[in-house]
Amino acid sequence: MTTAAARLDLRLNPADKARITRAADLRGVPLSAFVRDAVLREADNVIANPPRLDGHSLAARLRGRATTRMSTDDIMKLTRSA
Repeated sequence: MTTAAARLDLRLNPADKARITRAADLRGVPLSAFVRDAVLREADNVIANPPRLDGHSLAARLRGRATTRMSTDDIMKLTRSA
């Protein structure tokens, strides 16, 4: 058995936590193990199938529209319309 070397904190609303806790209970595993396994599976999936950068990514859609002099609020408005 290995010991944890790092910690990850996560904020959830109560309904999401209850949903995840129920799923962990149904699997019969501790909540932390359930979350860790689910996150690692998703990480492996993203690494194996990286997002395309062919103009469909947010960064590609904002290219030429956002500037370094824009406020965070202005950039957020662009992301909603992109």
